[in-house]
Amino acid sequence: MPMENRDAHHGNHKVTADIVVVGAGLSGLVAAATAYAAGKTVAILDQEPGASVGGQAHWSFGGLFMVNTPEQRRLGVKDNVELALSDWLASADFDRSQDRTAREWAEAYVHFAAGEKRAWLRSLGVGIFPLVQWAERGGYGPQGHGNTVPRFHVTWGTGPALVEPFLAKVHEGIRAGKVSVHFRHRALSLTTTAGRVTGISGEVLERSTAVRGQATGRGAVGSFEARADAVVVTTGGIGGNHAAVRRQWPGDTAPDYMLSGVPASVDGEFLSAVESAGASLINGDRMWHYPEGIHNYDPVWPHHGIRILPGPSSLWLDADGRQLPAPLFPGFDSQGALRHIVGTGHGYSWFVLNRTIALKELALSGSEQNPDLTGKDVRLLASRLRPTTDSPIQRFMDQGVDFLQASTPAGLATRMNQLTGTSLIDAAALEVVILARDSQVSSGLGKDPQLAAIRAARRFATDKLMRVAPPHRLTDPQHGPLMAIRLSVLTRKSLGGITTDLHSRVLDGEGMAVPGLYAAGEAAGFGGGGIHGYRALEGTFLGGCLFTGRAAGRHAAASV
Repeated sequence: MPMENRDAHHGNHKVTADIVVVGAGLSGLVAAATAYAAGKTVAILDQEPGASVGGQAHWSFGGLFMVNTPEQRRLGVKDNVELALSDWLASADFDRSQDRTAREWAEAYVHFAAGEKRAWLRSLGVGIFPLVQWAERGGYGPQGHGNTVPRFHVTWGTGPALVEPFLAKVHEGIRAGKVSVHFRHRALSLTTTAGRVTGISGEVLERSTAVRGQATGRGAVGSFEARADAVVVTTGGIGGNHAAVRRQWPGDTAPDYMLSGVPASVDGEFLSAVESAGASLINGDRMWHYPEGIHNYDPVWPHHGIRILPGPSSLWLDADGRQLPAPLFPGFDSQGALRHIVGTGHGYSWFVLNRTIALKELALSGSEQNPDLTGKDVRLLASRLRPTTDSPIQRFMDQGVDFLQASTPAGLATRMNQLTGTSLIDAAALEVVILARDSQVSSGLGKDPQLAAIRAARRFATDKLMRVAPPHRLTDPQHGPLMAIRLSVLTRKSLGGITTDLHSRVLDGEGMAVPGLYAAGEAAGFGGGGIHGYRALEGTFLGGCLFTGRAAGRHAAASV
């Protein structure tokens, strides 16, 4: 649904509502829709043009972490809230005093994911693809990081379908005269009256005809003041602001070169204004960036990267050609792999595989890279079982700068070195790694833990059907040619942020609520300033926006 950029040409004007929401991403739309449904007037402000409504959620794969669902049970998956919470806490590894509220959010969210989440979304018309995926498989034992069972439920229609019902509710409010939306309104500071947050002030930016996700200008044509009884901050994280990412990177070890998995508008600049109003910002060093980024051959925003969603069969090598240690197999521990790769002194790594594995196992994150799921096209979806030359992954194989092919390990090594302008990959050593893997396959049994993981994965119906190739020799000509894919670090999510209680009220450094101020989504660390701790179980970012946005809308409405 398009929205008019009605206010971008006005200068020095005023906006008044019961509740002002800063940010028109998923959590902002959920908060606004919830507050409007509670009978309140709502004004939504966003610095981007109307084309970008829905924010990052629109670009997403639509993955949702859910527990003990009918979809899981139909696939033979045995899950429950206790197991899910155990996995969450083992992955989060909360170890700081300020993690208390984050842990409360985590426990509440897991119960939500095992309870009303699915029924609530279905009541809004959101469907779920029946084949549950298995992300973040862990591999560190029963008390370590990772999902014990598959929990990644893909929205039928991907991210846009998740945004749609809340956007529709906002449009209903606009028609009723209860909701107003103001694009190109860049919030700069919070207004406080008698100790209570009562509004926002900022700049009206010049009009922009940029399409969704494109970088936009920051030239101001006027100013605005928005007055309200409560303000909800949903301005997102810092993933598009590489300078901020580098400042917050633990140990000052950020790689020299990174791709962006989010638009440039995800800059985190309003967080300092929230802090100036008394909010406590915590856990800024906890971030969720991916090691499996590839350059988008058709970029929308600066340094636009796409994340590969891998099956478990590719060999994962560092920049020097050394295989990553167990259990750092593709799809098992994103942050463990990221730390290992960055620790080598390089910001990139390699998948080594063949054409059969690429077409069977590699998927691409994002709504635009999954036209079958996004368009709810069953016929196109069926082609995943028999990959064609027009699939998204095939187009990257044909046009992507990071994708290399060769008939022999030596030929592949040559192309890898040519791409990076180095001589780091030794052809003989690469051949040894590949042939050692092939010998384990040929044995029929073997001692390779990665092959054991592949065989275990194929016991799960979804993996066997569409995500994991049968074990075979990488050098088998029937499955060739050999391939290498250069993987770069891809910025994505902030795991820390504004501290909030379970009502989404913003807390100060003493743990007291800042009157009139609420926060939701990534700006709030998806709840409590860091609901994920150090690691996420995937499918929890969109869900965190839903959960915290709804809480903020409900409680802000109840407070005015």
